[in-house]
Amino acid sequence: MNEEKQIAVIGLGYVGLPLAIEFAKQYPVYGFDISAQRVEELSRLQDATHEADLHALAQVMEARATTLGLTLTAKLSDIATCSIYIVTVPTPIDQQKSPDLKPLLEASKMIGGILKRGDVVIYESTVYPGCTEEDCVPVLEEISGLKYNIDFFCGYSPERINPGDKVNTLTKIKKVTSGSTPEMAIAINDLYASIITAGTHLAPSIKVAEASKAIENAQRDVNISFVNELALIFDRMEIDTTDVLAAAATKWNFLNYKPGLVGGHCIGVDPYYLAHKSESLGYKPEVILSGRRVNDNMGMFVANKVIKMMVVKNKVINGARVLILGFAFKENCPDTRNTRVIDIYRELKSFSLNVDVYDPWANDIEVKKEYGFELIPADAIKSYDAVILAVAHQQFLEIDYAKFKQEGAVIFDTKSFIPRELVDARL
Repeated sequence: MNEEKQIAVIGLGYVGLPLAIEFAKQYPVYGFDISAQRVEELSRLQDATHEADLHALAQVMEARATTLGLTLTAKLSDIATCSIYIVTVPTPIDQQKSPDLKPLLEASKMIGGILKRGDVVIYESTVYPGCTEEDCVPVLEEISGLKYNIDFFCGYSPERINPGDKVNTLTKIKKVTSGSTPEMAIAINDLYASIITAGTHLAPSIKVAEASKAIENAQRDVNISFVNELALIFDRMEIDTTDVLAAAATKWNFLNYKPGLVGGHCIGVDPYYLAHKSESLGYKPEVILSGRRVNDNMGMFVANKVIKMMVVKNKVINGARVLILGFAFKENCPDTRNTRVIDIYRELKSFSLNVDVYDPWANDIEVKKEYGFELIPADAIKSYDAVILAVAHQQFLEIDYAKFKQEGAVIFDTKSFIPRELVDARL
């Protein structure tokens, strides 16, 4: 690896921006994003993801006149002189729940056009085992005309960003690293070790590093699907799932997972990447896919449960007003990627209900563009026939649920977040 490290971080989202800031404290770094608007906003210290330390961002941008610091750009020519390219673009799934590698492959094509002898390309985007060397490397070779592990090298270091978490931040989470040759693996590990205070774990191969990321989230997905299935069972038994979990958690080795909606860019997506690769090799994963089916149906269960409760209260369903609190995929975070709250919304709309969604964190423009409806502001909240707490944003503790209850609304809490005496049921 070139001793005069000049790093380009490709993609300035939830993963790339914090990474670029940390590296820029020690190296000259270019933060590249295809969105000129995103680059402009960050240059003004405006971060829609709320993930960046804006004070640190300002400091590293000021330091760019020296031998280190961060330069933000949307121009490919600006990063052509870099020797290390770190790819942090999204890896979503399509409507058929198959891996959508278009952003990853487009980034690889772009880098291939400026790749030079001796350069290193490190992927952080979540993929299935084998993707880096089987899908990305051929693109780099074809576009650049260079040979893998002769002219250029690769590595894989899976991102471990937890959106909204201000405690377990980038440098405080141990980083898995890998490289395409033994020597490159050590060099890449040393690079990350220079910024990750929690330490690093050098995996024996790129494929092992890729697999470690895939199973991290698949494991959580399966565990959550188990308690979600328990919630479906206990609902029929008319016992409270939270009460059951509290009792079971008194045993020292009980894993206290909570039921709920499973969305986002990792847990609700990564298992499909692992399943896709497994099926391509002739094995259909039963546990992983069954867990996905349970979790994918939870939004529909919540909506139908609320409708049944409204019927018991003699509410007229057609045209009834429902308020959904929260649309982000998790609490205290603006990220609406793959949010499963949309399943509740769509199921309620299919029964001809009037549904309002309020989320003080989510970006209204992005929600409108991606999901086709507008969020309501706080001052538009009125009287409702039902209220569903879908996301446990801290601001929702300030809402007057007693008023909704007095007006006869059904209150359903998917997160066991609202005081128990104020809700009609919870997940």
